[in-house]
Amino acid sequence: MDLLALTATQDGRNLGPEEVLVTQGTGGGDLYILEYGALTVTRDGIEIATLSEPGTLVGEMSVLLGTHYSATVRAARDSRVRVIREAKRYLANDPELTLAIAALVAGRLDATSALMVEMSREHAGKPSEQGLLRRIFSALLLPAEEREPG
Repeated sequence: MDLLALTATQDGRNLGPEEVLVTQGTGGGDLYILEYGALTVTRDGIEIATLSEPGTLVGEMSVLLGTHYSATVRAARDSRVRVIREAKRYLANDPELTLAIAALVAGRLDATSALMVEMSREHAGKPSEQGLLRRIFSALLLPAEEREPG
């Protein structure tokens, strides 16, 4: 399911280079879908991703978990996003978009789990790496309210 097609009627927001879309630890509740450009994602001062694929979703964790934004997202260059304000309420009335987001989140978890299995195989017999990988696996399986912060 194409998030851009499913959100074609939503308002857009233009961002200039280095303009902040969301700030870690603030707000939450709105969803953004990248139309074009590139966004950098920084968590606790560490850059963890650059998003440039049209249709990429931003803000889903805060919406689905009911928390503040877990990362700062800023434009790497001129960019445009679609905006879904008060997304939880909006999603309650749009099952097709909700299912598309659920499939996207499940796909990310599946890809993360597969990567963790691959890394476990690569680092078999190395106790320090295995301990770290077990911690990450455990964190993936715990409910959000039981995870350690940060």
